[in-house]
Amino acid sequence: MKITGADLTATDATTRRWRSGDLLDIARRMTAEELRLLLSGMTEGQKAELIARWYGFENDGQREPPGDWRIWLIRAGRGFGKTRAGSEWVSEIARNHGDARIALVAATQADGQRVMIDGPSGLIAVARSGEETHWVKGRRELRFASGAVATLYSAEAGEELRGPEHDFAWCDELAKWRRGEAAWDNLVLGLRLGERPRAVVTTTPRVNAVMQRVLAAPGLAETLGRTRDNPWLPAYFVSAMLESYGGTRLGRQELDGELLEDIEGALWTRGLIERCRIGADEIGKPVRVVIGVDPPATAHGDACGIVVAALLRDGRVAVVEDASVETPPPAMWAQAVAAAAARWGADRVVAESNMGGEMVEGTLRQADCALPVVPVHASVGKARRAEPVAIAYERGDVVHAAVFAALEDQLCGLQVGGAYAGPGRSPDRADACVWALAALLEGRRKGKVPGITRV
Repeated sequence: MKITGADLTATDATTRRWRSGDLLDIARRMTAEELRLLLSGMTEGQKAELIARWYGFENDGQREPPGDWRIWLIRAGRGFGKTRAGSEWVSEIARNHGDARIALVAATQADGQRVMIDGPSGLIAVARSGEETHWVKGRRELRFASGAVATLYSAEAGEELRGPEHDFAWCDELAKWRRGEAAWDNLVLGLRLGERPRAVVTTTPRVNAVMQRVLAAPGLAETLGRTRDNPWLPAYFVSAMLESYGGTRLGRQELDGELLEDIEGALWTRGLIERCRIGADEIGKPVRVVIGVDPPATAHGDACGIVVAALLRDGRVAVVEDASVETPPPAMWAQAVAAAAARWGADRVVAESNMGGEMVEGTLRQADCALPVVPVHASVGKARRAEPVAIAYERGDVVHAAVFAALEDQLCGLQVGGAYAGPGRSPDRADACVWALAALLEGRRKGKVPGITRV
């Protein structure tokens, strides 16, 4: 359905429709953008009433999942609505289970009271009219009108959870829990009252020991979400956050809700890559540009890795573009290489020739006969070939002049000893990156890079 501006200008009519329930039914069928338009035409009082009517307006990620789960993990970006989902879940539990004993666990006591109890989406704020709650500060208890009681605990004092028994639990911001393993273990061991004890965990993702415990727990149901999935957030805020952090490691974690883990034995870590990142405006005019190409093995095989690297005037080597294409026919990937060479004025195109040197070179020259193609043959595996390049990152000799999320995920999957544990079947982007960087580093060192032989 479509809502026009004229539908929203008559405040009295809007209010009458609101009170009759018609507007609620209409709003439930709206898209996120239509809902934002509806909100922009409402008074503050109408907005507050709409937001207060939770059920029917929660987004998909805020709805309790079906099934016989024991732990519901809501792992999502900031502003997704995690706290509201946790508060509403606990409130509904208290409403229907008057004898329930509920554990509320936050990183600290102060965090718990500020967010879970007193916050704008906390338990006191979401209480319905006639179902007021009472906070007993000295006992750290929130008492519900039904008789249910929720007790606030700090993950920093995990031993306090040794002994108490609970029917239900809400754990908030696991990513902030320091030394939280004891708190989690004691909570789970005491979650044994009632017929079906359960816990909801709301957090922005960050790898720590307790997060790994939760992810490995039996009976886990997981909900994922991004900041932009919440239609109630101001559009200007979402746009500003995406412009500032979109694609960065911080943005992928804090806005997109991705859990970014470092793989054991990886040649690259995400922290290392972040330390090597510079702005695109810092590269200036390159001294030399090389394009690394890892061609697909078949006409309908893997992606074609195409990565552009440049030697900067300060002596560092920079990754400046990831022009890789997914499962392309030969003509398409060759044209993508030619286009990248034209954009950057490439001095050399280094293309792996293990799957057929003449075929690779011929395909590239069909796209552009003037391409400065140099076929190279790999005598060792991808990860082994990457080791000296990874060392150059550690020394600060290599930088990334933008965010290259797919490429960086593959780099972080290359392991010492030759294994690959990253996304996809083969690290095509990472291999192309290594070819390009190795060629530039080789020229700078006047030495030979292990595993590369000119054909």
